[in-house]
Amino acid sequence: MPLDPVVLFFVLGLLAALAKSDLKLPPALYETLSVFLLIAIGLKGGVALAKTGSPQVLLQLLGVIGLGAVLTLAAFTILRWRFGRADAAATAAHYGSVSVVTFAVASSYLARKGLEPEPQLTLFLAVMEMPALIVGVLLARLGGERQINWGRLGHEVLLGKSMVLLLGGLLIGWAAGVEGMKSLSPLYVDLFKPVLSLFLLEMGLLTAGKLAGLRQQGAFVVLFGVLVPVVFALIGLGLAPVLGLSAPGALLLATLCASASYIAAPAAMRIAVPEANPALSLAASLGVTFPFNLLLGIPLYWTLTQWLYS
Repeated sequence: MPLDPVVLFFVLGLLAALAKSDLKLPPALYETLSVFLLIAIGLKGGVALAKTGSPQVLLQLLGVIGLGAVLTLAAFTILRWRFGRADAAATAAHYGSVSVVTFAVASSYLARKGLEPEPQLTLFLAVMEMPALIVGVLLARLGGERQINWGRLGHEVLLGKSMVLLLGGLLIGWAAGVEGMKSLSPLYVDLFKPVLSLFLLEMGLLTAGKLAGLRQQGAFVVLFGVLVPVVFALIGLGLAPVLGLSAPGALLLATLCASASYIAAPAAMRIAVPEANPALSLAASLGVTFPFNLLLGIPLYWTLTQWLYS
């Protein structure tokens, strides 16, 4: 199957920035596109959830919350080989957390194949942010004297833009149902992929700017940014049958485990662990893991999913 056109827009932005083109998207447009994608993902999950609704979802959510904490601890253990406590904890929080855009691309990948995952995957996307950020902060502060402003951190995590829009869209889609959403479908369903392509064009431009940081960090960051997502994806695939997920749902869970946050986690770590170097976390998550997942990771995880579910 040829590469998804939305991914090619990412490649275009990446190559344009590396070639020092003056191509730029207005900051206001970038913000608008991100708001659109978050609402659209939430609405889709809410509508699908309204059609199914199962008590099994609560148990699945508990499993996913535990998964986010375990992945953060695992990433921290590996990062401590080379980094100080603050940098290792902050970067681990990025990798225990998730990337909304990577999730959107994986959803688009499944849509091209005509496959539909379970609706609760959007809920998984929302809740996996929280345990990772909390565990990351605790790891950074373990044995330290600095006090944590939990109120400010909680506000950033629970009421940050990503969380409000995702959960808000989910609740609106659930309340409106299939019939109620028909009038909004031309915008949030039909235009989802065109908007995603523009957003990925901007992400390509941003990613190129983070590649310079890799020269300072060496091969360890590159290896970590490539190998850890694959291992985490395998952990997600191993858990998927236990949670009762189908093959499409397993791919999205694996993608969530393999992705790394570059929006919510940097904001939270800036508040809670200001001594950590944000360039280090972003060089790994945005400079290495994000493009790897888009170009190679998602097709690889699907191949592994098919093998597991065959």
